[in-house]
Formats: sequence, C-alpha cells, structure tokens
Amino acid sequence: MIPHRKYMEMALKLAEKGRGTASPNPLVGSIVVKRGKIIGRGYHKIAGEDHAEVIALKQAGKRAKLATLYVSLEPCSYWGRTPPCTDAIMKSGVFEVIIGMKDPNPNVEGFIILKSSGIRTRIGVLEEEARKQNEVYVKYTKTKKPFVYLKVATSLDGKIATSTGKSKYITSKDSRKHVHQLRNEVDAILIGINTLLKDNPQLDSRLVKGKEPIKIVVDSSLKIPVNAKIMRVPEKVIIATTKKAQKAKIKQLQQKGARVIILNSKQGFVNLNDLMKELGKHEITSLLVEGGNKLNSSALKEKIVDKILIFTAPRLIGKGLDAFGDLGIRNLDKTINLKNISTKNIGKDILVEGYL
Repeated sequence: MIPHRKYMEMALKLAEKGRGTASPNPLVGSIVVKRGKIIGRGYHKIAGEDHAEVIALKQAGKRAKLATLYVSLEPCSYWGRTPPCTDAIMKSGVFEVIIGMKDPNPNVEGFIILKSSGIRTRIGVLEEEARKQNEVYVKYTKTKKPFVYLKVATSLDGKIATSTGKSKYITSKDSRKHVHQLRNEVDAILIGINTLLKDNPQLDSRLVKGKEPIKIVVDSSLKIPVNAKIMRVPEKVIIATTKKAQKAKIKQLQQKGARVIILNSKQGFVNLNDLMKELGKHEITSLLVEGGNKLNSSALKEKIVDKILIFTAPRLIGKGLDAFGDLGIRNLDKTINLKNISTKNIGKDILVEGYL
C-alpha cells in the first residue's frame, strides 16, 4: 500500500517554511515520489515566485515522468502572479497527483483540469490538517478580511497591569519570544492609541530576529506622536482614524511616510469591522491584536476575532487592570465560549488557545 499520508505529512511540513513570507498566497508544500524515492521537493516562499509543485517538478526534472506528485493545496489553474501550475504538472508527465485540500478560491479548478487530462488525481488526503494550516488563507479568500488573533498576557487572576499601570513584564521572556514569533508570522499587528501612548512599543520581532511587521494603530483623534518608536519605519505604519482627526496632523504623518486611513466611527471610536474590510483591500491576510482593556473588549464585541491566545503567568496582582472590560454579558448563557481549545506550557507560563 502506498503511504500517501506519509508523503502528505512531508508536504505539509515543507509548507510551514513559507509561514510569514508567502502571504497573501497560501502555505503550500510539494513532494515528487518515484518508486518509493523522493526525487523533488518544494514549498512556496514568496508571492510572485514559483509555487511549491513547480519547484518540486523542476528539481525532479525528466525523472518526474510517471512519478507521483503530492501537493498540500489544489494546484492553481489560471494566470496570476505566475503561470498556472496545472500546465507545468501536465507537461511533466507525472502519472498521479495527490492533493491535500481543495482551494477555497472558486477560480481554481486544478483538480478537474488534471483529472480531465488523464492524470490520476485524488483530493482530500490529510484535508483537515491542510485546512488548519491554511486557516488564514481560507478566511481571507472567502471574506477578504484578515484572520484575527487576539493575544493577551495576564496574571493568574486575569490582570494585564497593576493598579498603577505597570505591565512590563507580567509574563516571562519565553512567552514574549513566542509572541515575537507570532509577529514574525502575521502580516500586521494592531494596537490602540492608549497602549502606544503608555508603552511606546517597538512592535517588532527582534527576539526571533524576524521581519519588520506592519504596525496598525487605532487612533480616533490622531493623538499619535510623530516621533513614536513605530515611526522609525514609517512605511510600515498604518493609522486608522476618524473624521475627528485634524487635517494638518494627517498631512504631517503622511509626509513622514505613514498611511492614514479615515474610517467611520462607532460610538466615537474607529469602526473595527470597517477597518478589517480596509485592511483586506491592502492584502493584509492576518492580524495580531495586542491591545489593552478597551481594544480587547471592542474586538470581541465587534466580533472581528477568530482566535484567542491567553498567556498566563503564575502570579497574582489583585487590584489592577482587567484583560477585558464590559462585554455586555449579563447571563451565563451569553458568555463567549471558545472552541477547539489547546493548552501548552511556555516556560513557567501557560498558553491557552481557542477559536471563536
């Protein structure tokens, strides 16, 4: 029996190498196998460059004839930034194509095209694993809005700061390193103006020597100082504001190189759902919210969050700032319940992850 699952696992593992660099494209890995031997492998690294299956087939060369191609996502079948992968597959002479999951993009018909060409084609091997790996791409493709992670670092009693506002650092360096890795993987980070004024954060991924992510600030009145730390790389800054913002300040920030987006307000604050639509237009497919009490609460109330990550340190604060404010919940049957929960130890801290 041919171990399709084994080779698909390899393809999925390869696909992970593109996390943080392939966006707005999906994570894709590919393996070419002939007589039980791997003769080609590849993953999609950067949008505009060769796709995973094309890289794997180029590596295999003429040996690809009558081989089996494994690919974690349905091959593309139309011209985009690169030619259709189905053309390369059909020209290669492979005998069989095994696909992890169907592409949620309705324009992709790779499975049908390959099958119609006479290539033995199968789809759905480790489909659930492939779908989870590409949860960001799936959501963005279907909604044109980013997949939103909400990250919170708290004490054991749910506080994100002391009564005097001290919050650096509640959780351990291990947890902070984990967060920096997340920053390296997502397209952008979102904070509120209160967090910026209080902490003046860099919002980089220096602990893992990662990329410079896009920083987004929700600032309804445009209070952001032009010399804030995030403005050191202004072309990576987006400021979401409202019509309350002064035109002179908008111009000043734009001249520095930052992008300013003027959105509708909701109860005096930036409408987060409108912001998500706008970020989607900028091809921001994933977003890490690192806000304070107000932004955390607004994100949940406006239902923009897909996944929550709560880092909890083994310490008690007592009177302090709660991670969340009033969510309007008065009865237990109205609580926000997480699904598919997982927990892990990060040094001395505990990380709880769950989906909404």
